[in-house]
Amino acid sequence: MSQKVLLNAKEINIALHRLACQLIENHDNFENTVLVGIQPRGIFLAERLKKMLQTEYKIKNIQLGYLDITFYRDDFRRSNKLLEANTTRIDFIVEDKKVVFIDDVLYTGRSIRSALTAIQSFGRPLEIELLTLIDRRFSRHLPIQPDYRGRQVDAINEEKVKVCWKENDGEDTVYLINK
Repeated sequence: MSQKVLLNAKEINIALHRLACQLIENHDNFENTVLVGIQPRGIFLAERLKKMLQTEYKIKNIQLGYLDITFYRDDFRRSNKLLEANTTRIDFIVEDKKVVFIDDVLYTGRSIRSALTAIQSFGRPLEIELLTLIDRRFSRHLPIQPDYRGRQVDAINEEKVKVCWKENDGEDTVYLINK
């Protein structure tokens, strides 16, 4: 097994600033916009973006929630292992709001399809956008594309993209892993 660094900490930080600026361009003061991190790994990116928007770009009142999609997935019963759900925390109304889903890696699109179904339990959003740090563009099973992407990666199916966050993994690095 070998691994290659796709993004180091400095490059991740640059990508996050670019993504934050793109969000500001499209959502101004976030008055009618909410951010929703897809559990489990999208919440680290979502938290980082929220903090950056508040501290470095002085955007106030950003609403951030966490959405668990475990039991909305179309493959959750295909495994013999017992699944553990993550916490959903959405303490705001999504009805008639612009929702930005945030996830670390867009791979097949199945997680986002699940998130689209799950968010309906909280109301009917005005619109939904997708922000992802890594877009694996040749791996899609569903016609889902990000509105905002940090980096596009051409990884074949045997390769894995792993995003490490300092808060969870002790480092900010994105790896391409060959099995």
